[in-house]
Amino acid sequence: MTGVFADSLRQAPAAVLWDLDGTIIDSEPLWLNTEQQMLARYGLKLTDEVVEKMVGIDLRDGAQLFQRLGVPLTVSEIIGEWVSGVTEQMLRGEAAWRPGARELLAEVRAAGVRNALVTMSTFAIAKRVTDLLPAGTFDTVVARDHVTRGKPHPDAYLMAAEQLGVSAADCLAFEDSRTGLTAASAAGAVSVGVKHLQELHDVPAHAVIPSLLGFGFADPQGGSVLSVFAANYKREPHPGGYCEV
Repeated sequence: MTGVFADSLRQAPAAVLWDLDGTIIDSEPLWLNTEQQMLARYGLKLTDEVVEKMVGIDLRDGAQLFQRLGVPLTVSEIIGEWVSGVTEQMLRGEAAWRPGARELLAEVRAAGVRNALVTMSTFAIAKRVTDLLPAGTFDTVVARDHVTRGKPHPDAYLMAAEQLGVSAADCLAFEDSRTGLTAASAAGAVSVGVKHLQELHDVPAHAVIPSLLGFGFADPQGGSVLSVFAANYKREPHPGGYCEV
């Protein structure tokens, strides 16, 4: 074991904070399908511009956007219909796991580091996913129901860290959206973008990786939770750019 790698083992994050939609499960198609059905009912279209805005967005902000598009429902009614539609699709087994997510969750847990789920989905949807994972995978879950302000505000990340009894600045966070990375970075966490539906070159992040597949907890050659955390701990995220791993 090299001295550098030994140092990185001693500098493990206090916890790993995980986004859900697009990071752990590929649920974005489920949300988009539900949103498209709602818009079509009122003669509206889900344009590429709207899709781009909806990825990673806070549920309430998304509902208000739909109101501006012409959906004649309250924010609560819009969110309720979305949650019901996504939940029904999940129950039919239509949500796929993102490559490498379950494996890395297990590795982090096996290393004695805690996992927290930080999602802008409702707690009901989050629980559908956590129930499919081994018991104890997550030490805490913070969902949209639990915070007044959603992402890109840091509140959910700060709450998760507080519930674990650690500082967010001592944690590493995985996100797949610009909104999520902005929230994680604002909370002070080492923020790692996982490429999926959005370009991540114009947001504050410490690193961006192509996939969680093959990205382990400990790898002396780099490309791991330990190496990325050790390289970026107590450093500012790259404004308007990132260091790709």
